Amino acid sequence: MPLSPTDQLAHFISKLRYEHIPTPIINRVKDIFLDTLASALAGTHGDEVGQIRALAKALGTSEEASVIGGESLSLAGATVLNGYLITAVTVCDVHRPTLYHTTPQVIAPALAIAERDGASGKALLTALSAGLETSVRVANGIHYKAFRAKGWHSPGVVGPFGGAAAVGQLRGFNPEQQLNAFGLAGSQSAGTFAHWGTPTIKFNQSRGALSGLMAALLAEQGFLASREILTHQDGGIYNTYSDGGDIEALTFALGTQWRLEEISLRLWPAASSVQSVITALLAMAEKHQLKPDNIQSVKVSLSQGVFDMHGQLPWNDKFKALLSMPYISSVVLHDRACWLDQFEPARLNDPAVDRFARENVKVEADPHVVGTGTIVCIQTKDGRTLIDERPVARGDAADPLSRAEIEAKLHTAAKNVITPTAAQALIDKVNHLETVKDCREITQLLTVKRSLKQ
Repeated sequence: MPLSPTDQLAHFISKLRYEHIPTPIINRVKDIFLDTLASALAGTHGDEVGQIRALAKALGTSEEASVIGGESLSLAGATVLNGYLITAVTVCDVHRPTLYHTTPQVIAPALAIAERDGASGKALLTALSAGLETSVRVANGIHYKAFRAKGWHSPGVVGPFGGAAAVGQLRGFNPEQQLNAFGLAGSQSAGTFAHWGTPTIKFNQSRGALSGLMAALLAEQGFLASREILTHQDGGIYNTYSDGGDIEALTFALGTQWRLEEISLRLWPAASSVQSVITALLAMAEKHQLKPDNIQSVKVSLSQGVFDMHGQLPWNDKFKALLSMPYISSVVLHDRACWLDQFEPARLNDPAVDRFARENVKVEADPHVVGTGTIVCIQTKDGRTLIDERPVARGDAADPLSRAEIEAKLHTAAKNVITPTAAQALIDKVNHLETVKDCREITQLLTVKRSLKQ
């Protein structure tokens, strides 16, 4: 009998070896891993981290897994907290076609298991490749338009599959174990856009990371689950959450075409869909030496979907400010920067920034703008009309960040969390991850100790 689509994916993941992965894909996975660590270090400054930490501590009393920028907790606790840290300040990756943040659900559980088991860098690279590839393929097969129309949020629904694949790879699952892990992952798929504008939208990623871990650990015990969780007519993910999906996208060219290359990274802590606007504004400000007092008006044109999510969102708290196009436009032009400082209370409450956002920035939907692109038009007080059209943001899969840009992001994110020396050592370890004999060499650098504090 031919293998079902989910079975084909399980066979591929269980038989994947480091030597099977092309060098460009290994380098891309290193980029994504390093960017994820940077995002998590930045995430230690997230407003809700204390609440998630309290939850994480309540999940277990053992201390076998490290928290990025913090203490050691149980496997479950570290996975939940690290998953949240990666997404806490809205600067992690995104798979744009499905608005799916892949790394919290894949890297958090993989790092916890790799540390517990003392896995090698090669083993971790293989596991991350497996988890990221699984994530993107499952997401691509879901028919996102129909999925989104029902209110589902990709990270919580798709994410557990990626985590289950990464942990299964680290634990040496056979195809049957991996198939059960996918079934158990799908049984925990959840998360909707009803939470948009609240921190729970980010908790979908955190909980998805734990679901992937639990799915794999239970499957390792021989626990049975559906053999076709994705395409089953009665309750399969693609039929229940979407309109049947695109089954071919799940398995087409599996092992020869790597879909994880579709993952985009973010330079700035702001919504993934507005990164193109920040790219344009910073470029225009530098090129034309713009300052708010010589700007008459700013018009930001977005696609209808992006406008609906970000065009009119208020900025009365940090979380909403990270998503609000009027506020982001104003503060970027005022500060010629976009990092965590731009979303602190002092900036949110600055009368000049607030007034400029309300009076000088106009955000509109434009049928000529596609996807997450933008057209930014600035009228200056001396009569100039300046236009910057961006089909994609810097960091998009079509315009990827260089390793140097990712390293700079990590150094910025590491400030006041670990020392510059530790940050550079971390970069060096990831750049040569295939030579690392024990992943605890990585997690030790990520754990704040008194000896590392400045």
